[in-house]
Amino acid sequence: MPDYKQMYIKMAQEAEKAIRILIAAQQDCENLYLSEENPEPVLLRPREDSECTDGK
Repeated sequence: MPDYKQMYIKMAQEAEKAIRILIAAQQDCENLYLSEENPEPVLLRPREDSECTDGK
């Protein structure tokens, strides 16, 4: 019989690792942006002619 407790613990640990990796990547990108001299924010807007990519 599978050890569900061990499976849950493993999944929770790996999810935590993934979250920490994503947070670190975001912080690295923020630091790169802020390290620019006089960073100028850019507002990205969706294209008006864009459609759903799933074909619906």
